[in-house]
Amino acid sequence: MATEINETESREGWGSQLGLVLAMAGNAVGLGNFLRFPALAAKNGGGTFMIPYFISLLLLGIPLMWIEWGVGRYGGKFGYSTSPGMFEKMWNHRAAKYLGGLGIFIPLAFVIYYTYIESWTMGYAVMSLTNQIPSIEGQTAQQAFDTMGNHLSNYLGTGGTALLSGTAMAVIFFAITLAVNIFVLSRGLAGGIEKMAKIGMPLLILFAIIVGIRVLTLPGAMGGVAFVWNPDFSKITDGAVWLAAAGQIFFTLSLGTGSIETFASYVKEDEDIVLTGLATSSMNEFCEVILGGSISIPAAAAFFGPGAATAIAQAGTFNLGFQTMPAVFSGLPGGFIFGGLFFTLLFFAGITSSLALAQPAMAFLQDELKIKRKTAALGIGVLMLIAAIPIIMFMKYGFLDEFDFWAGEFLLLVFALIEVIIFMWIFKARRAWEEMRKGAQIRLPQFYFPIMKYVVPLLLIVILVKGTIDKLIPAVLFKTWEDLPGWSKATASAGERLAYEFALTGRHLIDNTAALPNFWYIWGARIEMLIILIITLVLVKIAWKKHRQKSEEVAM
Repeated sequence: MATEINETESREGWGSQLGLVLAMAGNAVGLGNFLRFPALAAKNGGGTFMIPYFISLLLLGIPLMWIEWGVGRYGGKFGYSTSPGMFEKMWNHRAAKYLGGLGIFIPLAFVIYYTYIESWTMGYAVMSLTNQIPSIEGQTAQQAFDTMGNHLSNYLGTGGTALLSGTAMAVIFFAITLAVNIFVLSRGLAGGIEKMAKIGMPLLILFAIIVGIRVLTLPGAMGGVAFVWNPDFSKITDGAVWLAAAGQIFFTLSLGTGSIETFASYVKEDEDIVLTGLATSSMNEFCEVILGGSISIPAAAAFFGPGAATAIAQAGTFNLGFQTMPAVFSGLPGGFIFGGLFFTLLFFAGITSSLALAQPAMAFLQDELKIKRKTAALGIGVLMLIAAIPIIMFMKYGFLDEFDFWAGEFLLLVFALIEVIIFMWIFKARRAWEEMRKGAQIRLPQFYFPIMKYVVPLLLIVILVKGTIDKLIPAVLFKTWEDLPGWSKATASAGERLAYEFALTGRHLIDNTAALPNFWYIWGARIEMLIILIITLVLVKIAWKKHRQKSEEVAM
C-alpha cells in the first residue's frame, strides 16, 4: 500500500524563479563542461563530434530532462522530494520505493569522489594566485607537459613508490571544500544552494569569458577553435563517436542522478517546467560549447600546436585541465592571474554541482526521516569524509576510477531507464505528457511524445547494452590485463600471471598480494559502494515504516 506524506507539512522552496534557473543550471554546469567536453571533442574528431552531440541533445537530453522535471514536480505535490516516494506514487508496488532508492544512492556515491576532484580546483586556484605552480621557462612543450604532470602527481601523492596516495596539502583543501559544501547545505535550499548559485554562476561565466578572451588572443589559438568546429565527415559513421556524444549529453545535463527530480519537487504545480527546463539546459550548453570549447582546446593548440590537441585529450580529462592549462598559463605574462581565474571558475562549476548531488540525501533525511537540517548536513558531511578517505588513500590503485565508473557512468543510465519506464509506461505516457504540460507557457512540441515514449528508452537500452559488453563485463570479471590500471601483460612475471588466472577462475588467490595489487583495491571500492547502497535502502525501509505507523495513527 502506498504511503503519503502530509502535503501541508512545511517543506523548503525556491526563493525566486531566477534562483531556480541558476540553481538548476549550476547543477548541470560542472567540471565536465570545461574539462570532459573539450577532451571528448578533441578525442572524437573535433567538429565531427558536434553533429552527434547536438542530435543527442535533441533526441535524448532535452526529452529526458523534461521527464525528470515532470517526475520531480509530480512527486513534490504529494510532499516527496526524492525518488522513492515519487516512484511509489507513480507505481503502487513494493519494489518502487527501493528502485527509487537509487536516486539517493547514486548522487551520494557520486558526490563523495566528485568533491575530492572539486577540491583540486581550489588547491590549484590558490597555488596559481600565489605563484606556486612550477615555472616552465626554457622548457620545450613536452618538457612543460611532463613538469605539470609531475606537479599534479606530487600534489595528489600518486607518484613514487609510497603505499598510500594523498598529501597533506590535498587533504587540507579537500577538508576545506567539504566544509564549504556542508555549510551551504546547512543553510537550506533558498538560503544556501540558491544563494550560492546566484553568486557562483555569474562569477563562473564572467571568469570564463575573461579567460576565454585571453586564450583566443594567443597565437595559434584559432587553430584549436577550427579543430573543434570543422567536421571530419569520414568519422560520422563511427559508432564510438555517437556513443561518446550521447554519454556526454547525459553527463553534462546531470541526467540520471536524481538531483533534477529533487530540485523540481519544490516547483509549484502550476509553474512552467517546459520553458524553465529549456532555459537551464540552454545556459548549460552555452557554458559547455561556447565557453568550454573556447578555452582548453584552443589553449592546447596555441601552446603545443594544432596537432597535439588530440594526443593531449587521449591522455585523459585531468591531463587537459591540470597539466595543459597550468603549462599554458605558466608561460604567459601575468599567467598566474588567468590561472587563478580559470581554476576559480572550475571551483564554482564544481561546487554548484556537488551541492545538487548532495541535496537528494539532504531532502530524504529532512522530509522523510524528520532530521533537522543542520544535523542532516553534518551527518552527510561525516559520511562523505569517512567514505572519501579510502578514495584519497588508494587513488593510485584505481579506487576513484571505480567509483566514477559505477556512480558517474553506468548506474546513471540504469536509473534513467527505470525512471522512463515507470513514468512513460507504468504511469502511462498520456498522463505523463499532460503532467509535463501543466502550467506551460510554451507548447510542448507534439513530436516529442513518441520520442519520450519510444526513442529515449530505446537509446538508453542501446547505450547500456554496448556499455555492458565493452566495459561492465570486462571490469567485473577482470577479463583483460588492461582492466587493471597500471598493469602490463608484457612485463608481468609468471607468478603474477598465475595469480591473475586464480583470480579469474574464482579459486583461492595465492598468498602474494603484491602480485595483483589493484584487484583488492578495486573490489574494496565496490564493497564500499555496496555498503552505502545497503544503508540507503535500509533508511528507505525505516522511513516507509514510519509512514505506515503515522497513517495508522491518523486512521485511528
